[in-house]
Amino acid sequence: MAAPMSGPASTSGPAPAEPASAPTSASAPPAPRQHLPRPDSGGRASWPGADGTPLNVRHWPVEPAWATVLIVHGIGEHGGRYERTGRLMSAAGLDVYAPDLRGHGLSEGRRVYVRRWDDYLDDLAVRIAGVRRAGRPFVLFGHSMGALIALTYACSDRPAPHLLVLSAPPLGASVPGWQRFAAPLLSRLAPGLVLANPISGDQLSRDPAVAAAYFADPLVQPRSTVRLGAELFGAMKRARSELAALDVPTLVIHGGADTLVPTRLSEPLMALPCVERRVLPDLRHETLNEPEGPEVVAGIVAWLRARVPAAGPEVAGHLDGDGQTGPEPEPETARPVDPPAKAPTVR
Repeated sequence: MAAPMSGPASTSGPAPAEPASAPTSASAPPAPRQHLPRPDSGGRASWPGADGTPLNVRHWPVEPAWATVLIVHGIGEHGGRYERTGRLMSAAGLDVYAPDLRGHGLSEGRRVYVRRWDDYLDDLAVRIAGVRRAGRPFVLFGHSMGALIALTYACSDRPAPHLLVLSAPPLGASVPGWQRFAAPLLSRLAPGLVLANPISGDQLSRDPAVAAAYFADPLVQPRSTVRLGAELFGAMKRARSELAALDVPTLVIHGGADTLVPTRLSEPLMALPCVERRVLPDLRHETLNEPEGPEVVAGIVAWLRARVPAAGPEVAGHLDGDGQTGPEPEPETARPVDPPAKAPTVR
């Protein structure tokens, strides 16, 4: 979960390459092959961020896969909250990764803090360079703050994804103007100050079990530092100013009853020819965690299938920026990890 800040600090994962275009086919892709999850389905590993910070990554592999998806979670949460989504996508033939952002979940780093927004984008670039070596079409998926990270990444000069999916992207925040004005000043004076987020569980989903699990999860942090709040406000402004640079086929999904990120905040994306926006009536902020979540995932998968032909060697060779094909190599720095009982206490 991630919503725009209610104040300056409230809360709710390479070498440059030419952006690749998403493969398309004139006709519908052939019927999917049977996809067999690997024995290590849902496994975790530790990968280095751009500056070497160990970042936890969850993985739902499948054989054969017709595309790779990297999920970027929202503020204060972690990739493990996308377990159902990861398994559903994997069952549909997608190779799915969900890293924990630095300072979140099982990743190292100061809790809910980021020195600068581009640290998130640089971490993504490192991870994307690894998953693209598999030679499959690559999909970047982000929810709420994660959608803002994915959007600013896609609008930057870093290697682009082939397809982009944004869930409840906050291109603005419903807060008084003085709070946005004060955020940069507070970020300089007290960047590590932590403030709670006044979120209620019923804003997440109509399913009360979702709220109960959210607040009982020791890896969830319903709070933020002043610095992260200021960086988030700055990223919203940056995203609005860079929208014209977005040329990646993009699907936007937004719950029609979302009170954390009201639907009007994703409306600017509608003006772009590469964007299809879907407002889902009555669904709240976490559409993936609504009772209709499996249907929401199925709709995303169908949208991806319509734009990605069946994966094969001829497609892989065309898509991969460095010409490599075949299974993704495991970097020497990756290592399996056992989850600790609580989040790292890095300060």
